[in-house]
Amino acid sequence: MRQSIGAMRHSSEVIGVMDPAGPEATQPGPSRQPTRLAVEAVTLRYGGRPGVLALDDVSLTVAQNEFCVIVGPSGCGKSSLLYLAAGLQDVTSGRILLDGREVVEPGPDRGMVFQSYTLFPWLTVRANIEYGPKRRGLPAAERRDIVEHYLAEVGLVAFADHYPAQLSGGMKQRVAIARALANDPAVLLMDEPFGALDSQTRGTMQKLLLRVWERQQKTVLFVTHDIDEALVLGDRVLVMTARPGRIKAEIEVELPRPRSMAQMLEPDFIALKRRILGLLHDEIDEDH
Repeated sequence: MRQSIGAMRHSSEVIGVMDPAGPEATQPGPSRQPTRLAVEAVTLRYGGRPGVLALDDVSLTVAQNEFCVIVGPSGCGKSSLLYLAAGLQDVTSGRILLDGREVVEPGPDRGMVFQSYTLFPWLTVRANIEYGPKRRGLPAAERRDIVEHYLAEVGLVAFADHYPAQLSGGMKQRVAIARALANDPAVLLMDEPFGALDSQTRGTMQKLLLRVWERQQKTVLFVTHDIDEALVLGDRVLVMTARPGRIKAEIEVELPRPRSMAQMLEPDFIALKRRILGLLHDEIDEDH
């Protein structure tokens, strides 16, 4: 059951261009792709008035095939924004559009990947990945092809008949990513998917995600607390204010691809990291 939620308004000190336009709009940056996901003046309030103002007039766009990352202080509403985009919660005011159509409920055109793996423990890896296509009524042969494709894509062919309890954390998250992609969503929504992993596994998963994203050309909206991760993955980084969450700044990440953690030592990477850290530290100082 979807939950109803509350209100907030967006004051943005934006680095770059914020254009909450419709589906024909184009996104700033080198790709100049049409807008896929548009968040228009969205506010979110928990518990009615006065309640808790979680998001305040947030507007942003994510272009087709773009990898957009959101960072911000704890409790600023990053995850809530993803839940709204997924249709798992209701906006208090404003609207969210996917390819020009308003989001009013969950749907297979949005794939959600959480920090907790949310796999069905009674199903094998193969059956977990097949779950979405099966619910959509795809023929068995087509489902089998989809499953085999994504098992190979995330490197789990040898574990297809294992159960989640038999897998490591990184392997479980590979299954979660494959399951989300098996529905061929227009947008992949990722809520700190690697936050519970150790640093070595996290780096491996970042490489895997970038490889899959480059091959599949999906639109991704990704939430993280990790600035290094944001810069390794993202085309753009959106920095949010402390609660109530607003978009404070937009930073284009013009580092060459393919990227790796080795770039963390390069001057351009360090300069971007300092810029984001400064914005976040300002929020922490203002909040106290």
